[in-house]
Amino acid sequence: MLTYTNPVYKGYFADPFVWEFEGVYYAIGTGAAEAEGMVDQIAKLRVFPLLRSFDFVNWDFVDNALLRPDPSLGDNFWAPEVAYCNGKFYLYYSVGHEDKNHQLRVATSDNPLGPYKDIGEPLVDPDSCSFAIDPHAFRDDDGQWYLFYARDFLDTEGGVRAGTALFVDRLQDMTKLCGVGKVVLRARSDWQRFLANRLMYGEHFDWHTLEGPCVRKHAGRYYCFYSGGRWETEDYGVDYGVADDVMGPYSDFGNETGPRVLRSPLALAEPSLPDRVKGPGHNSIVVGPDGQTEYIVYHAWDVNMDARRMCLDKLIWTPDGPYCEGPTWTPQAIACKSI
Repeated sequence: MLTYTNPVYKGYFADPFVWEFEGVYYAIGTGAAEAEGMVDQIAKLRVFPLLRSFDFVNWDFVDNALLRPDPSLGDNFWAPEVAYCNGKFYLYYSVGHEDKNHQLRVATSDNPLGPYKDIGEPLVDPDSCSFAIDPHAFRDDDGQWYLFYARDFLDTEGGVRAGTALFVDRLQDMTKLCGVGKVVLRARSDWQRFLANRLMYGEHFDWHTLEGPCVRKHAGRYYCFYSGGRWETEDYGVDYGVADDVMGPYSDFGNETGPRVLRSPLALAEPSLPDRVKGPGHNSIVVGPDGQTEYIVYHAWDVNMDARRMCLDKLIWTPDGPYCEGPTWTPQAIACKSI
């Protein structure tokens, strides 16, 4: 019986994306250097920490994955994800200057461990979209790929809030979008507020944020998991929208009082439970070693809010929608294949 205790990796590892290839698990995420804009000083030649696990429980650092692209693109690298198609691995990520002017990029490799080399051009034109982050490639049952990501919206028509929200476009191939994008979800609730009176684009907004899309198809419907709120606080959490078509329309009605999949545990100040996690979010989803149990992999702050670290817990599907058996901070059993 394998067990784990969150966090499953002790180093700084935000925005974790986990995938399985030929029986081995890999994880890529935003490291401290990438998050703090210190790539030149720390990472230098390669970006994004890459982990490997042979049992889904014990994770080891292997190397940084991405060959450093043009330094003029910026020093803040966020939220990498990897997709595998026709013998090649595609690393999707954003790069920018602090929290502004982020563009979506893609790099390729013939090996899951890299190195990944940037193709040399953005996925979305920065002149028409000056802030795009958190790319997530999703393959539908018919083999067609789509790219979900987050971008900024300033309108407030129909009760939506100004801020960062979710968008989807069809991929013409793995390195080029079709340009037929649609809005997936906009913020509507107070718990999704990032910052009141935030100066953005020369104006002040009550800014809300939906980010970190992750799509799963279940029972014929499409579930777009996302993280809402401010990532630096314990109010951050994971919710979802659901649709009958991959391009939408999506609905996340029912979450008005808070995220339904993952949120900080209650009574965080309980002195007898010092290892509770805070602000769980930015998840990926992967099938565990038994070949059928789904796990949501996410980051969470330690109790002192010193670093975001990788955690995982079971994802449960119910007639009312998905939820997570977490966040947990005590030993948990991993479902394995019976012999």
